[in-house]
Formats: sequence, C-alpha cells, structure tokens
Amino acid sequence: MRNVLLYLSRQAGLRRWMETARAARPLSARFIAGMALEDALRVAGEVNRQSMSVSLDHLGENVTSLEEATACEAVYLRALTEIHRLGLNANVSLKLTQFGMDLSEEACRANVLRVARLAQELKSFVRIDMEGSEYTARTLRMVKDVHAETGSCGVVIQSYLKRSVADVEQMNARGIRVRLCKGAYLEAAAVAYQAKADVDLNFLVLARRLLSEGNYPGIATHDERMVEGTLDFVRDQKIAPERFEFQMLYGIRRDLQKRLVAEGWRVRVYVPFGEAWYPYFMRRLAERPANVLFIAKTLLKG
Repeated sequence: MRNVLLYLSRQAGLRRWMETARAARPLSARFIAGMALEDALRVAGEVNRQSMSVSLDHLGENVTSLEEATACEAVYLRALTEIHRLGLNANVSLKLTQFGMDLSEEACRANVLRVARLAQELKSFVRIDMEGSEYTARTLRMVKDVHAETGSCGVVIQSYLKRSVADVEQMNARGIRVRLCKGAYLEAAAVAYQAKADVDLNFLVLARRLLSEGNYPGIATHDERMVEGTLDFVRDQKIAPERFEFQMLYGIRRDLQKRLVAEGWRVRVYVPFGEAWYPYFMRRLAERPANVLFIAKTLLKG
C-alpha cells in the first residue's frame, strides 16, 4: 500500500486533477490548513493557544520556472513578516526544489538567502526540508552555506537513509539544528533501509546523538514507540525539556500532541498550506493506513 501511494504521489496527471477538482478539496482538510497564508496564520494562532509552536510550510515542489520560484520566495517573506507582526510562536519550512534547485542552484541559493536573512533580522528561523535522496547532498551543501552566512536555518535528516549517521555528525559539528524524521519518499535499497525495524532503530540512534550533541533538535514522529524511546533517553540523561522539541504534523495524532504538552514537553506542529497540496497529501496517506481509512469514510459520507 505504501509503495502504491508513493507511486501515485508522482503522477502528474492525477495531481492536476486532484488539485483542481472542487470535490477533492475537502479530502485535504484533515492535513492542510487551507489554500491561503491567512488560513495558515489563523491555524497557527489556534495551535499557539494550545501551548504548541508552529512551523508554516507553503506547499509546492519541483517548480518549472524561476518565476514560480520567486513567487514562492515572496510567500515566505510575507509569512515571516506576518508571523512577526502577529506575535506568533512560529517559524517556516521550505523545500529547495520549490525555490528553483532543479533550474539553477545559484538562483535557488539567492532565493533562500533572502528568506534566511529576513528570518535572521526578525529573530526567526527557516527549516530547509529534505526531499528525495537525489537532493540530499545538494541540500546539505546549501544548508551549510546559508547557515554560515545567517545562522538562521536548519535542516531535516531522514532515518531511513543509510548515510544519515554521518550527516548528523556533520550537522552537530556545525551547530546546525536538525529535524529528525523517518522519511516519506520511495527509495532504493542501495540508499535506504527497507525494513521498518531498521528505520526505527536508526531513528533512535540518531535521536540520541542529536539530543546528546546537537543544537536544539526536533524529534519528528507520531510513532509512540519512538516517542517513548526518546523520553526514556532524555530522562536517563537528565536532558531538560527546553533543550529539544517534539515535532508533529497538523491533523495527525492530536491526542499525542496534547499529552506531551500536558507532561511539560515542547511540541511544534508543522502546518502546511497552499494550492499544491497533492504530493504532500499522498505522502501522509502512505505513512499511516489509518489515514487512508479516514479518507475512505469521508468519501462514503459524501
């Protein structure tokens, strides 16, 4: 099921239909704050009132023109400005292919730097998301470059990639903040662990290194076994709650989010918005069969 859904996430024709069909939009509402920045800012305020912080993500990837990349940059500049104006406890997350990586690495870097410099000025932060493994090395190079210039960006490391132990060590050595997740792309066995047990084991290994040696890591998981494994280590090592945060996706495991906050742990909710929602939506379905069941029930009610 997971591989089928990830395959479908790459089908351009299906994506065009889903993102333009009015009947399909209610399906995305569980995981996506809305189509406009204003929707995301409203949701961010609601999440803040539940004592959780936010990372806003304007959905979109693999743009086909530099004009599109510039338009995406403008959304992020406005998002940072509005977050500051409204006094929200929030930052932003972006993808390099949304900023033109496929078209011009130089133009992409310039776009990202403008966003990171504004984040630096506003005392905010930019998370550079990780995409498929073909982008991993280029993404890490870009993050190291932008971080060296601004100090206001971090990255995502995926535990299913076999290279991630070395990557975490590099990020820790540079003081670059890491968001650790399992990974949500379809990858070959040569580069990624295929068995869930191996992915989970590596997640806990990487989490411990980040918690011991990293700079305010984000432990991003909805898997209670990974959460409990993290908490066991934190308690054993007497790591204070303010030294890290759990990160979870909007619309997923709200019960676990509330439980962690009630226990005194920090939680950040990743809040996506925008018209280009289909690939993100399909990856969320691929992650948990329960999400597919939820959508099926929604369709039957309609």
